[in-house]
Amino acid sequence: MQNNRREKRDREQGSLTRIAIVNNDRCKPKRCNQECRRSCPVNRTGKLCIEVKPESTNSNISEELCIGCGICVRQCPFDAISIINLPSNLDKDTTHRYGLNSFKLHRLPIPRQGQVLGLVGSNGTGKTTALKVLAGNLKPNLGRYSTPPDWQEIIKYFRGSELQSYFTKILEENLKTVFKRQDVDRIPQLVQGLVHNVLQRTDELSDQSEIYELFDLSNVQDRQISDLSGGELQRFTCAMACMQKGDIYIFDEPSSYLDIKQRLKAAVAIRNLIQENRYIIAVEHDLSVLDYLSDFICILYGSPSHYGVVTMPFSVREGINIFLDGFIRTENLRFRDVELTFKVVETASKEEVRRLSTHYYPAMKKNLDSFDLSVDAGSFTESEIIVLLGENGTGKTTLIQMLAGKLEPDNGVKMPQMNVSYKPQKISPKFTGTVRNLLHAKIGETMFLPQFQTDVSRPLQIDKIIDNQVQDLSGGELQRVALCLCLGKSADVYLIDEPSAFLDSEQRLHAARAIKRFLRHYKKVGFVVEHDFLMATYLADRVIVFDGEPSIKTHASEPQALLPGMNSFLKQLEITFRRDPRNGRPRINKKGSFRKPERGRSQNRIITNNYIDINKVITTCRNDNGTINVDIQQNNLSSEQPQSSISPDHLSHQNDIEDDTERSDNESSGGNRSWSTTSRDNV
Repeated sequence: MQNNRREKRDREQGSLTRIAIVNNDRCKPKRCNQECRRSCPVNRTGKLCIEVKPESTNSNISEELCIGCGICVRQCPFDAISIINLPSNLDKDTTHRYGLNSFKLHRLPIPRQGQVLGLVGSNGTGKTTALKVLAGNLKPNLGRYSTPPDWQEIIKYFRGSELQSYFTKILEENLKTVFKRQDVDRIPQLVQGLVHNVLQRTDELSDQSEIYELFDLSNVQDRQISDLSGGELQRFTCAMACMQKGDIYIFDEPSSYLDIKQRLKAAVAIRNLIQENRYIIAVEHDLSVLDYLSDFICILYGSPSHYGVVTMPFSVREGINIFLDGFIRTENLRFRDVELTFKVVETASKEEVRRLSTHYYPAMKKNLDSFDLSVDAGSFTESEIIVLLGENGTGKTTLIQMLAGKLEPDNGVKMPQMNVSYKPQKISPKFTGTVRNLLHAKIGETMFLPQFQTDVSRPLQIDKIIDNQVQDLSGGELQRVALCLCLGKSADVYLIDEPSAFLDSEQRLHAARAIKRFLRHYKKVGFVVEHDFLMATYLADRVIVFDGEPSIKTHASEPQALLPGMNSFLKQLEITFRRDPRNGRPRINKKGSFRKPERGRSQNRIITNNYIDINKVITTCRNDNGTINVDIQQNNLSSEQPQSSISPDHLSHQNDIEDDTERSDNESSGGNRSWSTTSRDNV
């Protein structure tokens, strides 16, 4: 009996699909005793599962001989080895692998002519690899990195799918690809000259006035590209892509640095490119913009830097909800342990504010060439986060720099003497050396404090890139290092400019939690500039609203409570949101929505999660008098509760981020609709 059980266990272990990943940046066999090779039980039997050649700079692990014991993972002093058991359905469909014990990608997104394909997923799961393959810049090797196949074999591999015709067209019809790159900060190093002249050289359209209008380029067309801000560079780069004639358009994170209004305009410009014979692909981490932009969604999941898997296409709403849930029902596969949820909370009570020290700053004015900024006097308290809301060009970064002491106000006022730590909008990797060397040089012993590691380093996953060269870091990795440096410096006030740039949806939530937890624990003050609506509402205790004419004359209000501040900001942008009934995700209301008149009854445009705590809505029906009878189950009640009567105005509770009832999956049930009120220093 025991022998039968042992044989069954051995068969099951032998049938597991696993990959062995060796991080070449961490693996240093000449600086260790090669514990992985010495401790491997397969090596002890005489087989060569782990091999370290004298001339090699890293170890090689045979995935065929590996039994998945994990001893080498625990013994490695540099944490360079990962043994990952894959789902049983990933023993095939390998699209590309870079080499032995390196990243591999399963499947590919399926673009469709005349539609916009949106890609969503964590950084490091293969989005860039997939884009390179779809652009024709990288030939997929189908996992055979030592003997790569030719194009005829690749097309034969994809026969019967839409990718077969796609790659056939790339080869035979010589399709032109227009690629909008992610790292717009490097554009001034590649392109020089006046904005207008560069756009004229790349313009292939008969009329470029619409592009200038959508991307607000009229005010910057006579400026040097090297003088453009992050948002202006993003708009310039997107405009350059939209002005070219192509067959395949690829936009890698087109909303970075853009405010909400500009993001929607960019989405409109991208959708204007749709033609019957064109492919359009967009990678976007702002879920609201992705929802607004795409026609269908492909999700990428997996283990970052180890492997990535591309799902089949889903509808926009279903695809984003699957990504947030972390569970793919069609494959019965959970790729994340927890769901991603979004909540908006109210400002701290007056009693809590009284217990904290209050600091004041004076009214200020600043003139920069043809730009005038006036700032109302305000105050802030310990452990408070103030988010700066406004369109690009309204002076948010200017105010941050005045608070940081990098700019002097023109009216001669003196700023309060406080130590300031500043994370700029643009991050340039000037340091030569590893991330470890940089952190040692800049923040010293702070990085070793247990509380700092718990609050900041671990949520930002600094340990995974600690031995990487700073010059080789991606945009998201640079952002995480810059946040760690900013929070690691001893200061009274922390000024953080756009912390979500280049971070994926999960990393944005982790970064927001790290910022809030650090400032609350050490009782510090934070001023944050943020355009991601979800992250801004999560962080904000109070907000400063900027209004006026961007780049000409603007005004900054005093810090005000979250709800009135958000309402004022969204009102000036003429934007409202509704909420998805499944997870409370805000969704941008498109112009002309048929529920717009009903939303107009409300005065507020944002919802908080502390009015009605309803976990599950069981049945709903509307009476003749307009009252909605809802049978609910609350947190502190059993399921056997009497019916509660709640009016529609109370459900919306003076907000224009409403439940997405008009697009609910239960909409087919006639008059019954499901209402849900579930909450929602340069490197």
